Amino acid sequence: MKRIGDFAYNLCGENLLLLPEKAIFWQEKRYLLLADLHLGKARHFRKNGFAVPDSEKNFQLLSKLIRHFQPEKVLFLGDLFHSDYNLALDHLAAFMQQHPTHYELVIGNHDILSAENYARLGMQLTEGHRQEGPFCLCHEPMASEKAYVLSGHIHPGVRLQGAGRQSLRLPCYFFGEKQAILPAFGSFTGLHVLQPKAKDKVFVILENEVLQVN
Repeated sequence: MKRIGDFAYNLCGENLLLLPEKAIFWQEKRYLLLADLHLGKARHFRKNGFAVPDSEKNFQLLSKLIRHFQPEKVLFLGDLFHSDYNLALDHLAAFMQQHPTHYELVIGNHDILSAENYARLGMQLTEGHRQEGPFCLCHEPMASEKAYVLSGHIHPGVRLQGAGRQSLRLPCYFFGEKQAILPAFGSFTGLHVLQPKAKDKVFVILENEVLQVN
């Protein structure tokens, strides 16, 4: 199941695979967790004359992961779509038919489509957050006294300093004492550079590998 480049990480007694495609495979549950696809965002910018990546890359990567891991559920931690109805909804409907499994969306701040649209997709919706095993699954980082929080929303990245003035910004998985932030799965989402503390664990994402740097 684990591939070269995946990072095996035990958290709260559960075995997680941190994937270079910017998603987590929870091995015990067979859940594929990902956040912040922002489907339709690229098309919005292209309509205004900007040459940006297409959502097709996101679907290709997701298809690759589903074929390999055969998840029981694909669980989106918010911001599946960037705004209101767009052609990506039809694309996602076709994708879900081609890759039958259970799909669930924990609603994010950009997920403003009507519930009827999601019902047409056959997608389960969760508002706010949900607890699953030792984890609280949500979109925006939050405090929880009962569970370790897994969230998205921030699009985390870190800056690595090299010799001299060289530096490199990379997307990352960011694990704090009580909560973790997943990288944005979407190919056109940007980065928010975080400053890790001594006890934080940071795993940077290279093209085909996840590496721990803190």
